[in-house]
This record gives sequence, structure tokens and C-alpha cells, in this order.
Amino acid sequence: MRFLVRDRLLGFGDDYWIEDDQGNKVYLVDGKAMRLRDTFELKDTQGRVLIDIHQKMFALRDTMVIERDGGPLATIRRKRLSLLRNHYRVSLADGSTDLDVSGKIHDREFAVEYDGELLAVVSRRWLHVRETYGVDVVRDDADPALLIAVAVCVIHLAEKERRDDD
Repeated sequence: MRFLVRDRLLGFGDDYWIEDDQGNKVYLVDGKAMRLRDTFELKDTQGRVLIDIHQKMFALRDTMVIERDGGPLATIRRKRLSLLRNHYRVSLADGSTDLDVSGKIHDREFAVEYDGELLAVVSRRWLHVRETYGVDVVRDDADPALLIAVAVCVIHLAEKERRDDD
């Protein structure tokens, strides 16, 4: 399954649609303005909130939290002791599963893996539309909404880190 994401720097109040490879709107990323922390919702076409994404307020390093139905689903942060700045760890709430995200985050060329197995690829290479990247969910049993939320979080964290370094 391939999804197309218009590449905006996520900020407060930014809303945009994620489409499938046929051009049909599938998910809405709804940026919430006027909040103390960065907050987004991933909604379906009927406006139902599928996933809540927010920045963890009191953390030693930037951390994003993904929730579904009011409960924690995953926590995302830059991997500690990584020589590469573009390596993130996604800790699922079940405690036993970690996903690795690595690659060129700023270039929108990275992969999401579980235990060495590829789950999704994020890339601009396939597309000719400017300012758009694709999220290609490789495994049929993977949760596309979660993987899209992971991509949104990782890009947001990387861009925030880049702004903080300037």
C-alpha cells in the first residue's frame, strides 16, 4: 500500500490530506493550534480520530507519543548513542516491540523496520510531484495508520531538532 503525503513542515494548525496511490483521500493530519505542546490527530475521511500524536511535555530529549482510543500506542525518540542523527526508536506500548527508523530523514528517504524486517519505506524517489513523499507499507499485516503516524512524528522531531540547532 502506498500513500502520498504533501510535505509541509508541520506546525501548529497545519492540516493536510494523505492520499492513496490512486489519489483518493485516506487520512487527514489535523494540526492542533493553541496548545502548549505540538499536537496532531490522524483522522479518517469521516472525521473520526484514529490516532492522537503529541509531544511529551517533560522529557529529557524530544519525544513524541502516539495514542489510540485514549491509550498509549507508541513512543518515539532519537536513538541514544547513535552515531547517526537520523536514527529513531519507536517503542510500542506492549513493551516487547521496538521499531527502528533510520535513513535520511530530512531528505524523506528512510525505512521503518521491526527486528530487521522491513515494514515501510518513506521516499520521494518514486514521485514526480514536488514537495510530496510516499509511505510504502510493505507488509500486508502492518498497521498503515501507525506507520504513517511514525513517519509524521520522525519528520517532525528531525525538523524541530534542525531548527533548534540553527
